[in-house]
Amino acid sequence: MDTKWDIKKFIIDNGFVLWKVKMQTILIQQRCTEALKGETGLSTTISQAKKIEMVDKASSAIVMCLRDKVLREVAKETTVTMMCTRLSFMQNG
Repeated sequence: MDTKWDIKKFIIDNGFVLWKVKMQTILIQQRCTEALKGETGLSTTISQAKKIEMVDKASSAIVMCLRDKVLREVAKETTVTMMCTRLSFMQNG
């Protein structure tokens, strides 16, 4: 399924709250919002393969919606949850 998203890439100055709402909408469309709960928060009824797919889809969607400067800051994070936490901290810090 090819999807074109109309979302301004996050650059710290353009408002994290609205970007976050738009990203959550994209993750809902991609059926991977549970990935935001972190590895321990994922349902035990989901297969390991599905969990990996879900996390990969969420991670790639987030990465594609970040400007390079911001991406450099969060690229070292190992989980979607940590990426989002870091983005929130960058906006508020």
